[in-house]
Amino acid sequence: MDDPSSSPARPAPREVTVVLADDHLVVRAGMRLLLAQDPAFRIVAESATVPDTVEAVSRTRPRVLVLDLTMAGKSSLPVIPALLTASPGTRILVLTMQEDPAFAREALRTGAAGYLLKEAAAEELRAAAHQVADGATYVQPVLGARLALETPGPAGQESLTGREAEVLALLALGHTNQEIARRLYVSVRTVETHRARIRDKLGKDTRAELIAAARERGLVA
Repeated sequence: MDDPSSSPARPAPREVTVVLADDHLVVRAGMRLLLAQDPAFRIVAESATVPDTVEAVSRTRPRVLVLDLTMAGKSSLPVIPALLTASPGTRILVLTMQEDPAFAREALRTGAAGYLLKEAAAEELRAAAHQVADGATYVQPVLGARLALETPGPAGQESLTGREAEVLALLALGHTNQEIARRLYVSVRTVETHRARIRDKLGKDTRAELIAAARERGLVA
């Protein structure tokens, strides 16, 4: 009978350092518990705001950042390029309730490596984190199918980008260009550009038309 002590030891799983960024403590606690079920993951920091996330990523340089799309009322999308500049080796997995494929497309365009809905099963969160850590891209299958099937519509009816959808929602809620610029950390000129593109794509510009368009897309109640 073989001596167990002489058997070669199994290699330990490669450690994946993780930063959790979400403005809800309960959500972060849930993610922490889910990831803790896999010994490969080690949580090195948590954050609840966009500035704190930049600091945490710059300080710890994690392999994976699980990033909420919106924290404390601020969009996380504009800061993705800065996060990647601060820590080029970090892979960003966006975890959100936003099902609109436009947001997924915009997140990937700005540098995210994955996009996952918060309704996903625990196993899918761990699988997605492993996949992006290994250098691959992960998009939740239901959204991936919608992105693959989505094609441009006729003139004036093209799909909005994630940022344009954000601007449309804020316009529909009555925010001014200046207020939107402050909320999204962009210039007023950038907001004006997005508004012009929304008008060109949808052929809508009055507040009543914007509200109707936002409701059609599930961006406002």
